Amino acid sequence: MKFRSFLSTCSATICTATDDTTTVNHPNKSQQPTPNRFFSDTSSIISDTTSPSFDTSYNSLHSNLSLQTLPSIPSLQKLSPESLHLTVSHRYLTSLTPSPTAHINFLAVNNNLLYSASGNLIHVFDTTSFTLLDTFSVHDPASGTVKSITFRNGPKGNIFTSHQDSKIRVWKLTENKRHKQTGTLPTLEDRLLRSFFKENYVNVRRHRRRLWIEHHDAVSGLAMINNQLMCSVSWDKCLKIWKTSNLRCVESIKAHDDAINAVVVANDGTIYTGSADHRIKVWGKTESKHVLIATLEKHKSAVNALALNDDGSVLFSGACDRSILVWEKEDSAGYMAVTGALRGHSKAILCLINVCDLLFSGSADRTVRIWQRGAVGKFCCLGVLDGHKQPVRSLVADPDSEVVESKCGSRIKVFSGSFQGEIKVWKVEVLKMDTPISTSLRKIKL
Repeated sequence: MKFRSFLSTCSATICTATDDTTTVNHPNKSQQPTPNRFFSDTSSIISDTTSPSFDTSYNSLHSNLSLQTLPSIPSLQKLSPESLHLTVSHRYLTSLTPSPTAHINFLAVNNNLLYSASGNLIHVFDTTSFTLLDTFSVHDPASGTVKSITFRNGPKGNIFTSHQDSKIRVWKLTENKRHKQTGTLPTLEDRLLRSFFKENYVNVRRHRRRLWIEHHDAVSGLAMINNQLMCSVSWDKCLKIWKTSNLRCVESIKAHDDAINAVVVANDGTIYTGSADHRIKVWGKTESKHVLIATLEKHKSAVNALALNDDGSVLFSGACDRSILVWEKEDSAGYMAVTGALRGHSKAILCLINVCDLLFSGSADRTVRIWQRGAVGKFCCLGVLDGHKQPVRSLVADPDSEVVESKCGSRIKVFSGSFQGEIKVWKVEVLKMDTPISTSLRKIKL
């Protein structure tokens, strides 16, 4: 059996597991030290044998490494596809490689357009034909990498992008499918109005002060609360709330003790933030401001990804401890409590999405797993999408053109982006059957 040595690295970008034949660009060592944003994945040797692209043996999913990290949390993947009467298939459609090649940091879909953030560029593809429609970026090369993308739809819709240089940019989509920058957050007007008053400044580092409306480190995530409010999270440990009508910052909260890596918002406006301090915090709005509702503490390493089910009753969190924790609302208080863990990935969980009652997880082990919830809170791993050569950093599904959900099942088009700079496009079909089918019918190779 052939083995390949892997070097685990933890940079200011993401917790990664990097092949020792790959050149890694480390940050400038002369820069000031930054917070410990991600927990290092310490596994050093994995098998290089060819694994099946669609693994349905749920007994093989228990990760000894994950159990060592969180031994007190039970595993939830107790079901097999046969017990759910499901037939599962997937098909690799194509690969998209934005140029120049750079890490895929974030993927987003809106109005049949796929937005891919790689380096400081954003590439826009048609989700049906996969043709490249536009490439745009900030003119200032010092803006750094693009970290997140979100959308405000409607007649006055905008595209918001967050960047390494601690700023948020605002864009408009023109009639010819081109993108034009229309603003930067915080706006110049907002900064000027507040700069005259001493109480608007806060200490960010020793002997350094900034306006409270400004982030002072990379803005790692964006999410719409509703059509009037947007939230942003940053490696500066802060959560900020913005009005989309006038693009002004209305709240700033010191939310965590370390860098914030993920944010997700429920339909009722509840905000969940995940941090390198190992915690998930839950925020709700009173009459005038957002306040802390609960702190969820079970992870033993940096929280990298969050996802909610459709009704917001189940939260999924992924961390560098290789486990996906499942949190459910308690009937009595409505607060989230951990019910168990989904195990199977051999390295850090980097991204999560939930669509059509399916959970997709991307990992530094270069695979995407598909999870289905069954009865009494138990789960089944329906399969593994295998084919990436570098860690899977971002996932998105196309909800407009390719998600079909019915009583018979679901058909979903999924995009997965990796550190290699490649986006793979998959079509996943999960069909409900009246009788169990054999495992061999579901094992479909790439």
